[in-house]
Amino acid sequence: MSTIYDVLRRPIITEKSNYLNADLHQYVFEVAPDATKTLVKDAVELLFDVNVLRVNVINLPAKRSRRARNRRLRVRRGGYKKAIVTLAPGDTIPIFEGVK
Repeated sequence: MSTIYDVLRRPIITEKSNYLNADLHQYVFEVAPDATKTLVKDAVELLFDVNVLRVNVINLPAKRSRRARNRRLRVRRGGYKKAIVTLAPGDTIPIFEGVK
């Protein structure tokens, strides 16, 4: 990993992540495969100017699915790593605010 700006790839916005955001002050990001908890904490604190209490990291495996026309054709989606970041009460990240 070259810089701290390469740690966070994109925010993950789903129904579950909206619930985590609204009730538990947790935000979900896709992160680089070689990112650690301390790197994720430093990146979020630097980029969004918030206080991070806790970071949970999850490696999601690759999944296989089928195509609609040919049911025998299998397609493989790549796995990725995501981080759930818990912020201090009162801190928010503005990119998630319009989603509620």
